[in-house]
Amino acid sequence: MNFDSWLLFTSIALIATITPGPAILLVSTHSVAFGAKYSIATMLGNVTGLFVLALLSVLGLSAIILHSAPIFFAVKLIGAGYLIFLGLKLWRNGFGLEAIRTVENGNVRRRPNIMKLYANGLLVALSNPKAIAFTTALFPQFILPERSMTQQFGILIITFMFLSFICLLGYAFMAEGTKKRSARIRLPGIMSKVFGSAFIGSGVFLATATQK
Repeated sequence: MNFDSWLLFTSIALIATITPGPAILLVSTHSVAFGAKYSIATMLGNVTGLFVLALLSVLGLSAIILHSAPIFFAVKLIGAGYLIFLGLKLWRNGFGLEAIRTVENGNVRRRPNIMKLYANGLLVALSNPKAIAFTTALFPQFILPERSMTQQFGILIITFMFLSFICLLGYAFMAEGTKKRSARIRLPGIMSKVFGSAFIGSGVFLATATQK
């Protein structure tokens, strides 16, 4: 792979990763609830899912999923249902800020389940039809059969995962800053409703989107 091809791939991948979607929404929610430091587990789960999808794309398996109506529909329903579940949970329980206040309010911060956060990020990545379609369409365009597949795949996936992680990290810090400001003006309840609505809306959109 030459530098020009890598630069083109990086530009396309950057646009895709910086565009708000279910992964960014999930990481932002975890950052608001537990802090940016703990949301890193969610990010790692998400980039692990992207690695799996990219590997399947290179092997041609995700193309089978994308063009098999029953399998693709099942993946959409799983992803949509999970997002709606998260949204309803936020509506009912909020961010749980009362349980994770810092010692400034006389309480001890509750430590979240790291593996649960990781699993959330992994599931959102694997059940997102947009991610499946993106990796299926993009990765094969930059793979040259006459060159080392391992080397090319390594360059593409490391670049893609790095960009995804950096973008998610940026959103996490922005969300944490928003939480601190909203806490001072007593808006965490409103924020949980906004995030919850966004999750539900994303789930409904995925469930009703037509297969391309």
